[in-house]
Amino acid sequence: MKPDQAIRIERPDDPRVEAYVSLRERDLTNGHGGRFIVEGKVTLETLLRRGRFEVESLFLCETRLAPLSGILGHVPEGVPVYVAPQGVMDVVAGFAMHRGVLACGRKGKSVPPTEFLRRAPPGERSTLLLLSELSNHDNVGACFRNAAAFGADAVLLDAASCDPLYRKAIRVSSGAALWLPFSQGGTGGGLIEAAEAADYEVWALTPRANAAPLPSLKVPARVALLMGAEGPGLPAEMIARARPVRIPMTDGFDSVNVATAAAIALSHVFAARG
Repeated sequence: MKPDQAIRIERPDDPRVEAYVSLRERDLTNGHGGRFIVEGKVTLETLLRRGRFEVESLFLCETRLAPLSGILGHVPEGVPVYVAPQGVMDVVAGFAMHRGVLACGRKGKSVPPTEFLRRAPPGERSTLLLLSELSNHDNVGACFRNAAAFGADAVLLDAASCDPLYRKAIRVSSGAALWLPFSQGGTGGGLIEAAEAADYEVWALTPRANAAPLPSLKVPARVALLMGAEGPGLPAEMIARARPVRIPMTDGFDSVNVATAAAIALSHVFAARG
């Protein structure tokens, strides 16, 4: 688009920017429905250049229009770009929008994990990251970033995990949640069943002393790394259904942040694949 194609917003009650009203309150109540909100230049560029979701609109502070001109050239035809003064944008969003960059996307139809893997093209070598009961948006976002960095083919999340298209999760993922394939639904046990049905060997990450140390394991052609919630970790019944794997650590310390553990395990698989 060209700067003169921007649609000027003068009033915070303009119905055209309804999707951006009270962002934090909507985040807490899942009030975006089938939409999601992207915040910041990096994630906007990812959404426009390589995102796999439909873009509904953009909402920018007027001072950001010229600096973003190169990125805005990738706005799909027919997608409105709303522009407002800083004060108006702050009132609409419900807090100070220092970045001055928002976009609204459509989630589209969701596909359950079992069907998602059934549809996925077969590959001789493949890596999945499975997330069970991860309710922290920062951890989910960081897991997506790590999955992208170390070549995971997809991320599967159970219904108890938070939405990877939550605004903060997208930002923490550095936009990876916008293009890395994922599916969410069911239970952690269901994720194991879906992965095994697709011929993946499931490794359950756990600090248990009797679990196999990660560096000693040969990586199978198709492996799914299962991560549990920060703190409690994976329940015993889920660990029993998979191959227990631990990350060796110094004496007297047995755990790291779940996203860090995912990064270590993914890095091991990535290096083994050469």
